[in-house]
Amino acid sequence: MKTIILAAGYATRLYPLTLDRPKALLPVAGKPIIDYLVDEISTIPSVSAIYVVTNDKFHAQLEQWGRNAATHIPVSVLNDLTTDDTNKRGAIGDISFTIDSCGIDDDILVMAGDNFFTFKLIDYYNFFRSVGTDCVCAKEFDDLALLRQFAVASVDASGKLTDLAEKPAEPKSNLAVYASYFYKKDTVPMFKAYLEEGNNPDAPGYFVEWLYKRKPVRVYPFNGECIDIGTPAQYEEVNRRFK
Repeated sequence: MKTIILAAGYATRLYPLTLDRPKALLPVAGKPIIDYLVDEISTIPSVSAIYVVTNDKFHAQLEQWGRNAATHIPVSVLNDLTTDDTNKRGAIGDISFTIDSCGIDDDILVMAGDNFFTFKLIDYYNFFRSVGTDCVCAKEFDDLALLRQFAVASVDASGKLTDLAEKPAEPKSNLAVYASYFYKKDTVPMFKAYLEEGNNPDAPGYFVEWLYKRKPVRVYPFNGECIDIGTPAQYEEVNRRFK
């Protein structure tokens, strides 16, 4: 299995905190966000490589971080050669870029480099292994305004995805999907097919919205928290709670 960490965004909503530093390197309780991800990835025995895809602006900083990353797993930092929001590839574009650049032909774990979570990634991985399908993780919320900021999933009795919409105006369920995905080896070439059809390359949920109509995808309902740090206020709150 290979891991792709998405860290090519410019996090303009977090300015000035991210004006000269990638969001993935912002510290929470004195430790970069991405280190928490790597700690959890390192608990999965089958992961043989971690690929961090970033942009030209932050490549040097993340490459320096990668040389000292506290993990036994080899870390590579890729420059997607974009320079700002006007020419960015989008999350799905960056996944496909990494797959092509690194010749990935394996199961993959895709994670947003700015999510701070408290659930155990090994439990999610074991679920993925047990069901034998692509997987997304989700949590129930009753806050309608909050749900509108996520991809929202509907499932059948077995946990199989039956509907997914990215940032819907009228959510069909209360299951919010977070940017942490396990994909089977045979799904990997489908990222290229998705993009060749001219589909939206931006939020990673758009790919899942397309994928579940073509093959089974199951939802892992995690216990704990997963926080997408999008504003200075959210960043301050996370540091206050987890210091």
